[in-house]
Amino acid sequence: MASVSTYDIKSELEMFDITCDNDMVFDKMLEQCLCNRLQGEDIVLEWVAFSTTKGGMKLNLDTLEQFEHEVEERKNSGFSCTLSHTIKAEEEEESLLDSYSTPAKGSQKRRLTTPEHPQSKRTAALIASPVLLLSPASFSPSSTPSQKYSQRGGRGDVVSTFGAVQGTPWMGRGGQQQGAQLELLEGSEDSLINNYKYMFQRLRDVRNVLTEKIELLGEELRTHFSIEEFSPLSLPAQDCVTVLGQVCCDSNGKLNAQSVLLEAGPEQGGQQVPVDLTELREYSLFPGQVVIMEGMNTTGRKLVASKLYEVSGIPLKHQIKPLFGLKALMVMVACGPYTPSDGLTFDPLIDIINVIVRDRPDVCILLGPFVDSKHEQIEKSQLTETFEAIFNRCVGSIIEGTKGFGCRLVLVPSQRDVHHHFIYPQPPFTLHDLIKDDAERVTLVPDPCTLLIEGVTFGITSTDILFHMGAEEISCAAGSDRFSRILKHMLIQRSYYPLYPPVEDVNMDYEKFQSYGQMPVCPDVLIVPSELRYFIKDVLGCVCVNPGRLTKGQVGGTYGRLLIQKCSTSIDGKRLSPCVAGQVVKI
Repeated sequence: MASVSTYDIKSELEMFDITCDNDMVFDKMLEQCLCNRLQGEDIVLEWVAFSTTKGGMKLNLDTLEQFEHEVEERKNSGFSCTLSHTIKAEEEEESLLDSYSTPAKGSQKRRLTTPEHPQSKRTAALIASPVLLLSPASFSPSSTPSQKYSQRGGRGDVVSTFGAVQGTPWMGRGGQQQGAQLELLEGSEDSLINNYKYMFQRLRDVRNVLTEKIELLGEELRTHFSIEEFSPLSLPAQDCVTVLGQVCCDSNGKLNAQSVLLEAGPEQGGQQVPVDLTELREYSLFPGQVVIMEGMNTTGRKLVASKLYEVSGIPLKHQIKPLFGLKALMVMVACGPYTPSDGLTFDPLIDIINVIVRDRPDVCILLGPFVDSKHEQIEKSQLTETFEAIFNRCVGSIIEGTKGFGCRLVLVPSQRDVHHHFIYPQPPFTLHDLIKDDAERVTLVPDPCTLLIEGVTFGITSTDILFHMGAEEISCAAGSDRFSRILKHMLIQRSYYPLYPPVEDVNMDYEKFQSYGQMPVCPDVLIVPSELRYFIKDVLGCVCVNPGRLTKGQVGGTYGRLLIQKCSTSIDGKRLSPCVAGQVVKI
């Protein structure tokens, strides 16, 4: 549009023999031209038409103001007419499409709201509720509620217990005191709190990480067992030698008693030597495990192991920090998926929100997946919204549904969260537009992480390490518990994922794993959700919890709850577990 000036407006008015001595009138008309994107000729023609209908009205500031009001009213009425025509056209188009299709069960027309036809307060209130926010019709046009989940039995039944649970009141402090204090153990500077670049790592860097792991853990084990030095692994010796190395497999298949290799670090030669386990009465090995063995290696080509150094009471480091308050702290733990496998109905998530509202835990740890990549409808792209939008709606429902009950929320991502980074270690979720009160109540942590809750150390990972290690571990031990063996390996290896190589589902970034995937201290509570059976048990002084998953296929699953009490020491100076009681409960 060409620029307009007061001179142009004066020239156009003179053509119609309209005169005015007040320059403010021309400035006002120029302002109207700029606001309404009009040329000088257009504004003059508009004025002439207005003046004629009013009986030849004189041009001055007062009449110009009346003219401006009439132009605005005409423009608004034209917009309203256009909008009504648009809505009518859309409704006609929807009716035409409906006549050529079979409507889905329970489908309904989209309600259009305008200033003339506003949304009712009752409808607006219903839409804000978690139930309707998580309505399946908004995610998938063909989703129906799960019959098996709604007809499940044993709701609220306790299926596993730990500690003194008799007569225990399973209620949080309910905001009676100041909210629970949460912080990552390493602090914000040393913790994985932001996204990072991945999909590029050199084999040399991976090798350096594995070598450093052998050296650091080997030095701690050497000090614990009072071993003077380790012998080179591939050096022939006629005497019994003590060697350090990492267990690996001689092929790409599953590890077995005949395929065990021991790989030494650079200081012990850096070679791989087959291991004969026939003389060992008991052992438990997995690929990636750092071990000390004693045996004969007369040729330098095979180690006949006679002793595997078993760690039963290695002094693991604890985080010592006193707890405040006399009343026990209640921590609830739930792990996704939060929908049954036969539909995208978030009924299990709504149920766990209702449990939070009823029991008022001080802290609720919710682990992914929130939007499960293994869900059939997600795999087949049968959705009407983006993955990110569904996730934001889920989290929004959790935050809104638990507001005002004094509960701190901890959100942990999963490798199965389809909208999030598919890498391990996994950065925390990113939530935008959280108000200040909600941001203070929600803690976003990476997978894995070491979290301090009122001074109690929680180790948390959403990756199914129990399932992965259970498929790779070999053992020869009478009457031993597989879960306890795997958890003991994790604590002794000081790692949230000690398996090497990892399973195909885990994309490992080893440089970040070296910084963020290790256990800096022995946790008081270790949370390891798994597809395997739920449990709560004490392993080397650490309370290990598998809360199960909130849904198991089409039926309901389980969640966990813990009571944390002030730390105390026994007579012999040993530190007692701050976890006084725990339960796994059916949803």
